[in-house]
Amino acid sequence: MTALWLYLAVLGAPILHAPVLRWNLLPALARPLDGGRRWRGRRLLGDNKTWRGALCMIAGVLLATVALWQWPWWREQIPDAVSASSPLLVGLLIGLGTVGGELPNSFLKRRLDIAPGTRRRSAGGSALALLDQGDLVLGIWVCLLPIWVMPVWLAAVAFVAIAAVHAVLNVVGYRLGARAAPV
Repeated sequence: MTALWLYLAVLGAPILHAPVLRWNLLPALARPLDGGRRWRGRRLLGDNKTWRGALCMIAGVLLATVALWQWPWWREQIPDAVSASSPLLVGLLIGLGTVGGELPNSFLKRRLDIAPGTRRRSAGGSALALLDQGDLVLGIWVCLLPIWVMPVWLAAVAFVAIAAVHAVLNVVGYRLGARAAPV
């Protein structure tokens, strides 16, 4: 269970990305990952998934991983196979998983004609909202496979824990005015 501490590095993503969004830094990278491409008449991912976001989130996770690596206690908590790897590799894999984990959900929401930043008020909409809170766990699970195979039970526990923490952070963000409430 201590392997859940591995996900602490994910906090580097919003820590770096939030000020970039707030002050519109790196505007040249604020281009959609899908380049505006469509499939069956709908956008692949939409305007909210940008190169700026992807690169900043990966960089934020990478920097957080390198910083956490300096803390012996944290390294002792993560799986041996992960701590035996390079912090740059681990940070890159976690960062890629964080970003990559979001993309299938965005793709699915575009297929269902759900606009970015909105939700459906239905059982299916609630299921997608739940998936949206923990999708990074699945991405990180896949990306870490070259160095560590996370047990299925641990991925399930991580999904529940991360989804819960993400939901709480969203509520706090709405209350502080840092996030807009979903429509």
